Amino acid sequence: MSDPKKLAIKDFVYELPDERIAKFPLPERDQSKLLFYKSGTINDQTFTDLPELLPANTLLVFNDTKVVQARLLFQKETGGIVEIFCLEPVKPHTEVQLAMQQTSSCTWKCLVGNNKRWKSGKLYLYFEGGVITAEREAHQDGHFLINFAWEPANLTFAEVLERCGKLPLPPYLNRDLTPADCTRYQTIYANQEGAVAAPTAGLHFTDKVLATIKAKGITTAYLTLHVGAGTFKPVKADVMEAHEMHAEQLYLTREFIVQLLAQVERNKPVIPVGTTSMRSLESLYWLGVKVFQQPDLSQDQLHITQWFAYETIYLPTPAEALTALLNYMANYKTDHLHASTQIIIAPGYSFRICSGLVTNFHQPESTLLLLVSALIGENWRKVYQHAMANNYRFLSYGDSSLLLP
Repeated sequence: MSDPKKLAIKDFVYELPDERIAKFPLPERDQSKLLFYKSGTINDQTFTDLPELLPANTLLVFNDTKVVQARLLFQKETGGIVEIFCLEPVKPHTEVQLAMQQTSSCTWKCLVGNNKRWKSGKLYLYFEGGVITAEREAHQDGHFLINFAWEPANLTFAEVLERCGKLPLPPYLNRDLTPADCTRYQTIYANQEGAVAAPTAGLHFTDKVLATIKAKGITTAYLTLHVGAGTFKPVKADVMEAHEMHAEQLYLTREFIVQLLAQVERNKPVIPVGTTSMRSLESLYWLGVKVFQQPDLSQDQLHITQWFAYETIYLPTPAEALTALLNYMANYKTDHLHASTQIIIAPGYSFRICSGLVTNFHQPESTLLLLVSALIGENWRKVYQHAMANNYRFLSYGDSSLLLP
């Protein structure tokens, strides 16, 4: 087994010309191409074929996070624009779902564009029926802590962002937001506000495709992982040991874990839609390992560090791990689990829950490409060469693939 800490990111490079990056979505979500990879064989399909291609008795798992309008454009009195991009909440809540319901004021970790134009004092952004102010509190590791306050004070932060924020498109699209992006850069099942990037594998699904999936007897389930801006974080280290993975917040219900446990016990396929769903499902196993080993773990210790999966020696079965989680939730008398994960899934990783993946095509030298390689091995090159040779569209608004190792 390869040691993922020693992996060199330069071994996960391929040529991606700018013209192959899909800058806009197709007119119809489900008309994307679908590259079907199964045990080394590749076929070209259309996304509407997905229900026919999924293995029988699959549990298809979706991430229902919703992208928030996290870009705020404040105008200085002199007319200059200062852009503030909200990354994650700091106080009074660090939990995204609670932070979105905060009223009156809050503090977030943010990126600030044109920061040099912001000499001092407060910035103001007026919106219909109200105003939000921004004030810098501290600077740390390239980020700023920004104190926000707004009127009317009874509005939630989610409502404020909805009224005056802009959707954050991926930086590599390198274009302005269009009205179409406001619907097309969300999945049709987006429900839980808190992501600053879309779980893009889900952008291809339509009501029609979901209905066909149901008619085929494929079961579906939803979890929530709020995608952070770290998903675009480039790997700058030569070897992965020196790269720090971003942490993302994960929310699961007892009902979901019960459904997943039943699937695992029957030894039936679990296929996540997107890398965020895959990270969530695999993290769920490792959370189960933690509480299996330490049943009295406090709820604020439900965190999976980057290398935990590679450094843990005693490994319960997936069913034992999920059962331990259910027992843990029963002890805490809760139906909801909130955790965070920094897990890195790279070659050398052994999958515990997932048996396939629906995903788009990822950037060269990215941790997402490492994840694909962990699933299908060196054949990731074959898949990407085929996609390049057959005119597939790449990245967030690009085409899709179903990968079954």
